[in-house]
Amino acid sequence: MVNADYFQHGLVLKYDDSLSVLLQKDLNLNECNFMKDLKISKRKPSYAVTKKLHNYLSRYNRDIKIPIFYEDLLRFQGSIIVYDDNDVDTLWIRVYYNEFEREEIDLSLKKIYTILHSDGNEDILPFLNVDAIDFCTFGNSKPFRIKIRNILNDNFTYFYIKIADASRIYGLELEHMLSPYNLNFLVSKNTLIEEHIAGIPGDVFIKEMLHKCSKPEKSQIAKEFVKFNERCMIRLLGDMRSYNYVIVPTHDFDHVVYKIRAIDFDQQCYEGKFNIYRPQFFKENIKMVELVSSNIQKLSIDQYKTEERSILVRRLKSFKRRINRLLDAMEEEGVSTNENVTQLKATIFDYTKEVKFKRCKNMGEILKRTFEFLTRNYENVSIDKLK
Repeated sequence: MVNADYFQHGLVLKYDDSLSVLLQKDLNLNECNFMKDLKISKRKPSYAVTKKLHNYLSRYNRDIKIPIFYEDLLRFQGSIIVYDDNDVDTLWIRVYYNEFEREEIDLSLKKIYTILHSDGNEDILPFLNVDAIDFCTFGNSKPFRIKIRNILNDNFTYFYIKIADASRIYGLELEHMLSPYNLNFLVSKNTLIEEHIAGIPGDVFIKEMLHKCSKPEKSQIAKEFVKFNERCMIRLLGDMRSYNYVIVPTHDFDHVVYKIRAIDFDQQCYEGKFNIYRPQFFKENIKMVELVSSNIQKLSIDQYKTEERSILVRRLKSFKRRINRLLDAMEEEGVSTNENVTQLKATIFDYTKEVKFKRCKNMGEILKRTFEFLTRNYENVSIDKLK
């Protein structure tokens, strides 16, 4: 059996020789001392798509020809600031183009929408309208957000056009295979097309809605945060501050079910600090950590972590060949610095005592050894229980 010691506050993940174990450490949640030194690299470089990654994307129909690229949208003539309902700057600007280019740009964007959602069927083009093109001035990816509306019924949706950063592509693919959610995205040369992930931004939910939730709802949200925390840590998805994930409420027949989904994948396997891959350590998530501490007992936390690991192992087995191809491409790419790789593999080795981590030369190898370690130890524990 796996051992776990629990104290009063906080969630600190640690490994023993057989399996990942959740330990709780006595932390002062009010002072947030444990979060002061947790910093993200301000300017993570963008990594180009290598030939091996390009071949992988082509194999799984992610690479496709598109009529317009990211650079084309940068030729806007002017912009206005986009404010929210409370007149707060959203850090998005609405851009406009000269009349000679706008018609061609609109048609190209509508074609991209059909490629993303209906395999390029252009029969619906006459019924689509580009309502807005917004440009984000905040963050690494500096995306364009496209609002497409069906003029027959006024239903609308969004998609994003970004620079094709390999780190983000790896993050999207891993999310698609290892999370409960499927992701729809396309890559063409240096341009990345992503569908919109609907949900309530985590920071907005925590500030405006969390306190209105009932006790059963808070308990359910705490459970989801434990699972989300575990999933991000295992697959090395970093920087899950509250504004980088969304809360998705789903109405069941007698209650509302809340899920947590990541929406930012730029920090996939880049940082050297292990805690950056654990959402619990960001001060923006302090309310969620407090929610877990006050609503979830130690045995339940252990149960939810075990559930998440078992589901991850099943997904790893289901996508084994595809994940191996993806990680082979990541090994060639690097997607981080030598200093970060050295720091991260040393930390994971300290937790696991698994010698293979010390031999890792890049983030792809670290992630591959992590998945092997998780699968092997999950299988060993499962076999022991059957004896």
